[in-house]
Amino acid sequence: MLIEELIAAYGNDILRLCIIYLGDLQLAQDAFQETFVKAWKGLDAFRGDSSPKTWLSHIAVNTCRDMLRSGWLGMLKRSKPIEEIAELALPAPDPEAAAVREATLRLSSRYREVIVLYYYQGMQISQIAQTLSLPENTVSTRLRRARAQLKRMLGEEVEP
Repeated sequence: MLIEELIAAYGNDILRLCIIYLGDLQLAQDAFQETFVKAWKGLDAFRGDSSPKTWLSHIAVNTCRDMLRSGWLGMLKRSKPIEEIAELALPAPDPEAAAVREATLRLSSRYREVIVLYYYQGMQISQIAQTLSLPENTVSTRLRRARAQLKRMLGEEVEP
């Protein structure tokens, strides 16, 4: 598969993942570009053990984690408020969906990433485990805890 085909097929999903993970459009665009540069460099090494989407998501999550770990990131001012970032990343058709979306962006990264990958990227628990390099039980636990936090934040039942 050519890098252009990967971008066409998965580019929107990867950009959305980066926006949600980093909470900043400009940083997300940088992470998006870096993700596909890394994918292009590693394309020959891709063995097909996972789907291309899972492989790209793994690269994107690690790229975003690296950006969050770097010291200069904390000194940057976000380019947009969280509500605007939420609208860019996860368009919501109604006020309830918008509230869930904004609450999702306020979760810690360990819980936000599993919610985003499961609900917004449509990944199975096994794919999320591969993407995040975690055991499936850990993913399931984080998903359960994230749902509980969302429920507390929203003050209502959140459907699994």
